[in-house]
Amino acid sequence: MLHLNDITYRIEGRPILDGATAGIPDGHKVGLVGRNGAGKTTLLRLIMGEISPDGGSIQAPRNTRLGHVAQEAPGGEDSLIDWVLAADTERASLLAEAETATDPTRIADIQMRLTDIHAHSAPSRAAQILSGLGFDSEAQARPCKSFSGGWRMRVALASVLFLEPEILLLDEPTNYLDLEGTMWLENYLRTYPHTVLIVSHDRDLLNRAVTAILHLDRGKLTLYAGGYDDFEDMRSEKIGQELKLKKRQDEERKRIQAFIDRFKAKASKASQAQSRVKLLAKMKPINAQIEDRVIPFTLPNPAKMLASPLIRLENAVAGYSPDTPILRGLNLRIDQDDRIALLGQNGNGKSTFAKLISGRLPPLSGQVWGVQKVEVGYFAQHQLEDLNEDATPYDYIVKLMPEATEAQKRAKLGVFGFSIDKADTKCSKLSGGEKARLLLALTAFHAPHLLILDEPTNHLDVDSREALIHALAEYQGAVILISHDRHLVEASADRLWIVRDGTVRPYDGDMDAYRNDMLAERGARTKASAAPDAAVDTRANQRRQAAERRAELAPLKRQMQAAEMSVEKLSADIAKLDAALADPDLYAKDGARAQKLSIERGQLTKKLAEAEDAWLTATDAYESAMSDTADA
Repeated sequence: MLHLNDITYRIEGRPILDGATAGIPDGHKVGLVGRNGAGKTTLLRLIMGEISPDGGSIQAPRNTRLGHVAQEAPGGEDSLIDWVLAADTERASLLAEAETATDPTRIADIQMRLTDIHAHSAPSRAAQILSGLGFDSEAQARPCKSFSGGWRMRVALASVLFLEPEILLLDEPTNYLDLEGTMWLENYLRTYPHTVLIVSHDRDLLNRAVTAILHLDRGKLTLYAGGYDDFEDMRSEKIGQELKLKKRQDEERKRIQAFIDRFKAKASKASQAQSRVKLLAKMKPINAQIEDRVIPFTLPNPAKMLASPLIRLENAVAGYSPDTPILRGLNLRIDQDDRIALLGQNGNGKSTFAKLISGRLPPLSGQVWGVQKVEVGYFAQHQLEDLNEDATPYDYIVKLMPEATEAQKRAKLGVFGFSIDKADTKCSKLSGGEKARLLLALTAFHAPHLLILDEPTNHLDVDSREALIHALAEYQGAVILISHDRHLVEASADRLWIVRDGTVRPYDGDMDAYRNDMLAERGARTKASAAPDAAVDTRANQRRQAAERRAELAPLKRQMQAAEMSVEKLSADIAKLDAALADPDLYAKDGARAQKLSIERGQLTKKLAEAEDAWLTATDAYESAMSDTADA
């Protein structure tokens, strides 16, 4: 068991941990949660021994190996697989000694130890971990230096997972993973054979991969059984009970104080009043843990809504060089109320697609209609690094509102969650979550018709992520979402598009189906080297079966799409009539035409109702057939 005994730690005199105590049983998977700045990373550093507590102690069983992800990403000429294998220094040392040992007894000892640590199956295990984190067999053979920093941090994570330490410490490991890697890690941690302590704000990970939640709040630690949702329920109940107790105690204190005030001057009641003074002094006040409410996000709605589709792509090709296009055959549309999440492994072209529809990247060929008239807000995680460290949120708002008064600028910052002190704080002093809030405010400032969010939650705690979900629900523009946070995707997106095989296409399943597909694919990828022919046959069968299902569903799908197009055309015709009828001069100048247009609108409205009924019927038939096919 890992024991944290009365830990105290201060930074510049401010207590971060104040008598924090907890015990984590062996083999438990524990999520460490708390607001940004509560001290979660500090606690991990104390457990690792990087810093020492001002008081208390940390105890673990003797010879326990602690593992954590290295701060620096691996580089150099070593291949990914070699780098991960080299993390097991004992194995590497024994293999090297086995090459030169001559003493029979020592050779036997070496081989026995290699067997004990499963050294001969290590390459397969390392390959499986790398595959799960998104590296195929070709990538595993490439040198570390050929990958970007984010990908190399995955290799660092793979190294510590490969070592299988008795206590695994992870600090926001999903920050450099895509959704697919996050799903794989969740599945891996659930079956990890030892103790895990993970700092994460990923709600789904904390619900699916851990067995307990360790809450750090106001310097104290409290352990709750179950996942994050269980923790929230128990936490809310505890706060409610404490509020009731505090209310009763406050009423009792008020009653006692009233007795003292009334009778302290009367001789006949003096002794009773004095006894109540002592009773009041002994009554320890209950400090109810009132939950701090996170500042909401505000996403201003577009001042003028545009007709759908906002953006339409016809045979568009995207990339940075005509010789090496990244995405081809893009035939898609984005409507004004769409909530679309982009699925697909990092490197498949999600960011390229986002740049294309935002107008930042012109198509290599084909057409992208609507970009010129659509106001687009683009949030990308790397933009946090581009914030001027010496500038304040107020400095940024001054540039956006040069003609506004001081009060108007401050009020605008307040809407976005920046109080007076935070508004005048340099970006270098803002937390990661505050920088993300500032960047989101700048992104949404001009009330865009389309909001593109590329990993918006990396620096947000769980409550801030929930606040973002609420803001997206109230926002009336379209949203394109790229995120490794499954909870955010499920709560905010109603359409899924998958980016893979050099194109973007709708994904018909839900997130559970996608998770199962992804895990099966990554598992098959690892086994492919052992049985390549069988893997090829399996994939061929899957493709053939998928093609047969598509052929069966094609007539129903065409019928549904035709009905949808009819609804859209009738809606557009009615909108044109509404625009003409809205002219106040029409009735005075040409009453007969106004009457004719009104009659025509009534006829179209009736046709629209019929078309909508046909569309719903066709949609139900298609979805029912899809469901029957999936069950089969």
